[in-house]
Amino acid sequence: MATAPTRTFDLDLLRSFTAVRETGGFTAAARRLNSTQSTVSMQIRRLEAQVGTTLFQRLGRSVQVTPDGERLAPYAGQLLALNDRAWNDVTSAELSGRVRLGIPDDFAFYLPEVIREFRQQYPGVDLQVTCDLSVALMNRLAADALDVAIVTRHPRTPGGHLLRREPLVWVAAPDHQPERQDPLPLSLFPRDICVFRERALDALSEAGRNWQVVYTSMSLTGQQAIVGAGLAVTVLIPSMVSPQLRQLGPEAGLPDLPKVEIALHRRPGRPSEAVKRLSETIEQRLAAA
Repeated sequence: MATAPTRTFDLDLLRSFTAVRETGGFTAAARRLNSTQSTVSMQIRRLEAQVGTTLFQRLGRSVQVTPDGERLAPYAGQLLALNDRAWNDVTSAELSGRVRLGIPDDFAFYLPEVIREFRQQYPGVDLQVTCDLSVALMNRLAADALDVAIVTRHPRTPGGHLLRREPLVWVAAPDHQPERQDPLPLSLFPRDICVFRERALDALSEAGRNWQVVYTSMSLTGQQAIVGAGLAVTVLIPSMVSPQLRQLGPEAGLPDLPKVEIALHRRPGRPSEAVKRLSETIEQRLAAA
């Protein structure tokens, strides 16, 4: 009696399937996987050919999971989770060394989950974290004082691996209206070190709005204290806006602000395996956040 051929799922195809299902589109899935939209589309077509059914219904730029896709989803999740646990269990015990990570205070809210996950997977790696301004972190990277840095891209520090784009928003105290003052009082970081400052002043100048920098500080905490006291307006990304502050809408009469780019830079030279694993963890988490 002939034995039925063994059929095995390709985990790379399942990973693409899961990413498309969770992000709702091929382009977003490609960003999460650090791949291309065409590659993800090809992998989904291959998976559909293997299982002999349609897994997604294409709706313009978005997709909808079919009933067959929903049936596959929990199995795909379990297979990928088991694979990742097995891989980490076999490899993480051998991974050791030191990784020096730099990140601005502005983006420190990204850190807890990334650090927790990395330390759980690779307990033998000594992970050291430094918080500083993006310009200072790039200088530390060039001086071999850091291995990895997450920074806001600046015209003077281009390159790196793009992680995500974040909108900039105007922020003030909830019970004050400094945005109605003329000139507009601003609380900003010092000149030439913060792209937030440059984007804000460029937008105000282009709109013909009078402004005055009334407070300058290297500290994000100091900036938020001045703004929270109702003395000035500042510029942040939405995830940095605390409950004690108010994000200003179009009714404030302030010009729209461009997005900023967050990039990952690695120290020149061949990275260690620990540095590569941390970089991969950051890319996966920040691209999907």
